[in-house]
Amino acid sequence: MKVFVAGASGAMGRPLVRRLLAAGHEVTGMTRREERAAAIREAGANAVVCDVFDAPALQSAVVEAAPEAVVHQLTSLPPRLDYKAKDDPLAATNRVRSEGTRNLLAAARAAGARRLVAESVAFLYAPEGDWVKDEEAPLFHGAPAPFGGAVEALTDLERQVTGAEGTEGVVLRYGWLYGPGTYFDRDGSQTEEALKRRLPIVGKGTGTFSFVQVEDAAAATVAAVERGAPGVYNVVDDEPAPMRDWVPAFAEAVGAKSPRRVPAWLARLITGSAAANTATQLRGASNAKAKRELGWQPSFSSWRQGFRDAEARG
Repeated sequence: MKVFVAGASGAMGRPLVRRLLAAGHEVTGMTRREERAAAIREAGANAVVCDVFDAPALQSAVVEAAPEAVVHQLTSLPPRLDYKAKDDPLAATNRVRSEGTRNLLAAARAAGARRLVAESVAFLYAPEGDWVKDEEAPLFHGAPAPFGGAVEALTDLERQVTGAEGTEGVVLRYGWLYGPGTYFDRDGSQTEEALKRRLPIVGKGTGTFSFVQVEDAAAATVAAVERGAPGVYNVVDDEPAPMRDWVPAFAEAVGAKSPRRVPAWLARLITGSAAANTATQLRGASNAKAKRELGWQPSFSSWRQGFRDAEARG
């Protein structure tokens, strides 16, 4: 199958391109930067340099590639997520997820692609009820900044993709990614925070995280390109975990001291309500649908195993 990957040079794009090629697909990878195109070609894929906001150039590139499937892995995340930044740290990615998705979907239609697989996230469910959510659970509309805008942008992306006429739209809600190129890799901001003892357990540490290693997320994406009904799928490992469990394990894995414990009121004062709410109210996600309908099984079934594996961490 011919597959066009938008965002082929990112943390998810790199393992995805490699796995698509290994599965026998013909891949064209898109990147915004010429210096990253060489690595895409070296992996064995075709490469195009294009900005998703240049709609005419994008359509020309996708039409020329003539893909049967298009994969949307585009983000523009900052190196570090500052919850109290004056300017919205997720604004650039929110624009990609709204306007960029619109342009990519139009290009996919012009090229006659029958399937579009797009990245979303599995950690913005409304903080109410059960601690582990399936795909039918409501998202956290009205979340404090910077997540409020992110929820609206993701909602827009998901509506565009799953509602596209004539296209099989698949949305993959990835959990918290760890591995090379992520916030949790050996040079990532979360590792730095742990080493500086700035990754505390807040309050009772009840905020529940669902993780997924980047190679496992890429494997799920290949599965979604090849099969599965249109719709939304959580792509996470088998063990949603409260912060009181995973933060000490992560600190030990990266050689950091045991994390501090901080009262919720103090965390809210220092880092803002978004960070404090994440640490105490975040909901995890169930992967039952992806395992059942995509035939996917994460090789790292738990973050416990993945965090201990230095290669898996990055």
